[in-house]
Amino acid sequence: MQPVRIGIIGAGAIVKARHLPGLARIEGVEVRAVANRSRESAEAVAREWNIPTVLSDWRELLKMEELDAVLIGTNPHLHAEATIAALEAGKHVFCQARMARNYVEARAMYEAARRSDKVTMLCPPPHGMKGDFVMKRLIGEGYLGRLYDVHATGLSPMYADPGQPIHWRQRPEISGCNTLTLGMWAEVIHRWIGYARSLSAQIKVQIPERPDPEAGQPAPVGLPDTVGIVAEMDCGALAIFHFSGLCRFAPDNRIELFGSEGTLLYNLDRDIILGGKADQPSAQAIPIPSEMEREWMVEADFIAAIREGKPVSPDFYEGLKYMEFTEAVFRSAESGQKVGLPL
Repeated sequence: MQPVRIGIIGAGAIVKARHLPGLARIEGVEVRAVANRSRESAEAVAREWNIPTVLSDWRELLKMEELDAVLIGTNPHLHAEATIAALEAGKHVFCQARMARNYVEARAMYEAARRSDKVTMLCPPPHGMKGDFVMKRLIGEGYLGRLYDVHATGLSPMYADPGQPIHWRQRPEISGCNTLTLGMWAEVIHRWIGYARSLSAQIKVQIPERPDPEAGQPAPVGLPDTVGIVAEMDCGALAIFHFSGLCRFAPDNRIELFGSEGTLLYNLDRDIILGGKADQPSAQAIPIPSEMEREWMVEADFIAAIREGKPVSPDFYEGLKYMEFTEAVFRSAESGQKVGLPL
């Protein structure tokens, strides 16, 4: 079994909850080094997971010749710089989502990956993963017929309390143009029905200031807490997206597909599929057979790509496409004009 030695840049909550346990289950994989924003937090992770080397500067981690791969778990502001540097250092790269802060950074990452012979993979969203294979099969077999309409909602109360301190995801210098579940829902829809050819969007910051405990004074909210989008898809369907973090008691988030022959409704919060054909009185539950469940195999897929050359998903092209969609939303909202895709 080919050993794979990994260094981690940014071992935050998702890395500790998902990636470190996932890597620990794979034979021959060793996490050899970790670099966090603070030395103290890196040492805590190292103690918990028996990681031998702790570094204060992530650039020093890339100089370790023994490392085969780097897992980047930082916030988006560092994804492009760290990814490109890791590829230039000859390391395989797994990068946490969202891919980058904006389309320009994502494009630079994609071009760096194309120049490299190393594996590059992004972390997929867990939303819609369980029934992903079933949805692809149904759509591919023509369950919907000609697709007419797509409705996608991402509503939550995450920002509904105006007294809640500002989150890093509301700071554009850290998160870029990523907001709410916009990029994640776009990625899922891209997998199922393809890309958009144009869109028009409006965005709104309803709560313009929030407490900033570190600064001791209110901080401006730089990213929208509600977003509306109308898009024309390459397949000809019209897609309506609504995202908000201000919705108390909102219904479950869903992606709904309405076609000439049938309807598919995917409940993203509960992983439930409902479907109905034109000759049926109502939509019925469509089971997700255990053998068709798409499981969380993210870390195993990355290692298999290194060892065996297997393809990965999402790759950097898929990430570039959801970053392109996300950027187009902000360009349309700023200009008040419809934006054509690709950019």
